[in-house]
Amino acid sequence: MNGSTAEKTVVVGVTGASGAVYARRLVQCLCESGVRVHLIVTPNGKRLFVDELGMTEVSAATILGRDCDHLTLHAYRNVGDTLGSGSYATDGMIICPCSSNTLASLAAGLAGNLLDRAAAVTLKEGRKLVVVIREMPMSRIDLLNSLRLSEAGATICPAAPGFYMMPTTIDELVDFVVGKVLDLVGVPHTLNTRWADQLKADGPQHQKV
Repeated sequence: MNGSTAEKTVVVGVTGASGAVYARRLVQCLCESGVRVHLIVTPNGKRLFVDELGMTEVSAATILGRDCDHLTLHAYRNVGDTLGSGSYATDGMIICPCSSNTLASLAAGLAGNLLDRAAAVTLKEGRKLVVVIREMPMSRIDLLNSLRLSEAGATICPAAPGFYMMPTTIDELVDFVVGKVLDLVGVPHTLNTRWADQLKADGPQHQKV
């Protein structure tokens, strides 16, 4: 990966699994860090933004609250897009949230749309692919598909917020998951996710033994 976040380019895919709030916060944090974000949203992902966040459209203005030249939206059906080519260099891809349907497509190596194609390219080029699964419970099929993707080089990162930071709001739970994802693609952040920082704040009486 590039050393500076200002030089980083990350592809973000959003599918129809519940968890639009994770996707929005992730894109916000990436853009705030100066990362160039290429966003692909599936049709069900767009419906997710409408149903869960009340968005009338998916755009930089609705996701970030402002226009931003760091964020580029790409057409889901356009498999001929630059993101579908390995010659277009990126620092990795995050699918957040990832549905079981998309998980199955990725595990099978299908590439009938730009999101699947971009993920396949990410794997074949040896780049970081982070798959944020937001399904519960997971069937044996989901587990086997996750294993197959992991063996192919992807990182499986379930949207499972921790509670050791003593969260008191939904936003804090969201930030915990997003912070973990940012760590996986090497993007610095100030989100409250680190147990070591909590130990310092609480004092030695709360340290693990």
